Amino acid sequence: MKRPCALAALRPAQRRGLLGSLLLSLLILAIVGSVLAVMLESVAGIRARWGMELRGVEWIFTIGFTIEYVLRLVAARDAALYARSFYGLIDLLSVLPTWLSLILPGGQVLSVVRILRVLRVFRILKMARYVGESNLLLTALRQSRTKITVFLFTVLVVVVVVGALLYLIEGPASGFDSVPRAMYWAIVTLTTVGYGDIAPITPVGQALAALVMILGYGIIAVPTGIVTVELANAASKAPGRTCSNCGFAAHDFDASHCKRCGTAL
Repeated sequence: MKRPCALAALRPAQRRGLLGSLLLSLLILAIVGSVLAVMLESVAGIRARWGMELRGVEWIFTIGFTIEYVLRLVAARDAALYARSFYGLIDLLSVLPTWLSLILPGGQVLSVVRILRVLRVFRILKMARYVGESNLLLTALRQSRTKITVFLFTVLVVVVVVGALLYLIEGPASGFDSVPRAMYWAIVTLTTVGYGDIAPITPVGQALAALVMILGYGIIAVPTGIVTVELANAASKAPGRTCSNCGFAAHDFDASHCKRCGTAL
């Protein structure tokens, strides 16, 4: 007597779930493979030897994703609503660059945007841990957007003032041949990047540069502190963070029991 195969022994719902997981895994592999093909094609040595093959692979992936996008439009209850949704736009943007490359050479490089389609997999698999934590981060960013906007405006003012001063102090002889060029130097210095393509040479200019460098270290900490505070506030207000028994609310986002009385959250 032949033993039934493992797939046949499963219930219909289990088989559908297994096949769905298999299809999602294949989708992830296709997305990663297509992005990898585009990245490899941008390398001159690889393009010279395998350019035609990589382009062929990219077109195979693009045609497959295009068919999938059309099928999603056909299967959607409201095709227009799906097309305007976040995931609908990502699906469209994942296939457009390659088709546009027919009239705009090199446009297929923008196909790397299809890596964002992996987000759909998190949503379909209902990975609550990742989705919940991403929502927490988005909430913190939304709550801190006003403070960060004010902070960025302040940085812009500092950059304009410092750029104008360096233009007056150093001048074209040191490479500061315009205020925008001096502002570029101020941004590079303030963010502690320091390319070194232009630098002040006068004592006054170097003193001002030293102040900008020190200011840069303080500025870097500001947005980090703003987001951290809002992240802590969002975590304390997240559903399930307040104990139903004692009312204690200062729990970590991933806590499963109350710190005070041990009741399950």
